[in-house]
Amino acid sequence: MSADVLRFQDLAVGARARVLRYQALDSLYRNRLMSLGLTPGTEFEVQHVAPLGDPVEIRVRGFHLSLRRQEAGVMEVELL
Repeated sequence: MSADVLRFQDLAVGARARVLRYQALDSLYRNRLMSLGLTPGTEFEVQHVAPLGDPVEIRVRGFHLSLRRQEAGVMEVELL
């Protein structure tokens, strides 16, 4: 991974990022995230992290979405 590429779990509240690609892990997670609108090139903002760190709420395509960190961990992103 280059210095500009981050993993989803590295993002803090308020961070704006763009989905770059998905790691070659379980395709079920990848397909679920893509069906929720998190396709490569999509921009999103981290809105809230639950007290124990899971789930994480993001704003994407005008709606709020809660994701488990493990599930979203297959996303590689870049900061905006």
